[in-house]
Amino acid sequence: MSEIAIIGAGSHVFAQAMIRDSLSFPGLQDSTFRLMDVDPEPLGYMETIARRMIEQGGYPATVTSTTDRREALDGADYVVVAILVGGREPIRWEIDIPLKYGVDQCIGDTMGPGGIFRAMRTIPVLVDIARDMEELCPDALMLNYTNPMSMLCHAVRETTDVALIGLCHSVQGAHRELARIIGEDPEECSSWVAGINHQAWVLEFEHRGRDAYPRVRKAALENQEWYDGNTTRVEMLRRLDYYVTESSGHNSEYNPWFRKREDLVEKYAGKGFNGETGFIKRLYSTDRNEYIGSLRKKAEQTEEFTLARGHEYGSYIMNALEGNGAFRFNGTVANTGLITNLPEGCSVEVPCYADKGGIHPCYVGELPPQLAALNNMATSSIMMAVEACLSGNRDMLYWSIAYDPLTAAVLSLEEIRQMVDEMYEKEKDHMPTFGD
Repeated sequence: MSEIAIIGAGSHVFAQAMIRDSLSFPGLQDSTFRLMDVDPEPLGYMETIARRMIEQGGYPATVTSTTDRREALDGADYVVVAILVGGREPIRWEIDIPLKYGVDQCIGDTMGPGGIFRAMRTIPVLVDIARDMEELCPDALMLNYTNPMSMLCHAVRETTDVALIGLCHSVQGAHRELARIIGEDPEECSSWVAGINHQAWVLEFEHRGRDAYPRVRKAALENQEWYDGNTTRVEMLRRLDYYVTESSGHNSEYNPWFRKREDLVEKYAGKGFNGETGFIKRLYSTDRNEYIGSLRKKAEQTEEFTLARGHEYGSYIMNALEGNGAFRFNGTVANTGLITNLPEGCSVEVPCYADKGGIHPCYVGELPPQLAALNNMATSSIMMAVEACLSGNRDMLYWSIAYDPLTAAVLSLEEIRQMVDEMYEKEKDHMPTFGD
């Protein structure tokens, strides 16, 4: 029987998917799901949904819920984390203030001004969760789904000894996308992917053991519909020769090329989700009452839930660790010589195997130099941001944003300092490691 704690279980979609997927594995069907959230109302509805899924499937699983994090963690085997720290208001500041200075972000949750300030308010909470784990469930594995992934995982590794894997759905999404583009079944294709979270690269793509990348590159030049729907990613494929895993909206803001002038935003990132300015603000603009109402409606629905397994890695990993075969996935781990032309100790996203013996990251070697160069630009900023948060160093915070590729392409050093100071004044109450 596995004890699975889900921290941030009041989310509308994620917790339900994690429970559903876990229940789909016979080896996890007798698990206890410990749901925890700071907001009791959505937590209560999620507990109802979980109980109904268990009853519908006739599973021997159990579910509990609590607003006490330590209670949820005590004796857990797995700790799944998907949290939003500080609520939704800081997201507006993290988009609107940089935009006033000319830094046009789409998502702003991974790197850049938005991602770095999100890290400043999230790292302390995730580190506290990890420290509670050291005390209450020292042998448990943390499966982190919270962004900014690279910064958070690096911070937890720097401050605690908990076992940790960072998980994202972009790799499997990119795999299915490339299979679709060449008209093949994703199950008949294989891919080898490495880099950093949200900027990993499909290094190899095969169909039935044969190299399918020439077909992908041909489609990048000829398939106008694909280009129009994924402009930034396909443009990067055309120019850098490899496909990047995360969406065009994300990737348009992780480099100095696409969002530094209005005409470039319109040309490469101006088509809906492809790169809409402040898309994340709209994503999080749902009124709380509307969100709670939607969750309540789902909890009270009379029709049966869909219990088919999804594609998130978490449940597959737990199933493998419980001794039910091996599973290969991409995860964010420490770079212990895995990618030789990225910094030692930084967060990298590489192929991993999970089995009863644990999680085994795979050696990749050197990335193509044009890909490593972009990853290194991001990693330098990311590692400085983590140091800034852990030390409470405002100069280091400024430097981490000064070396962000998009910010540096748009602003002078003086303008960056002004922007960072303005963001800090808005968010300092959510940044506990920094003094006045």
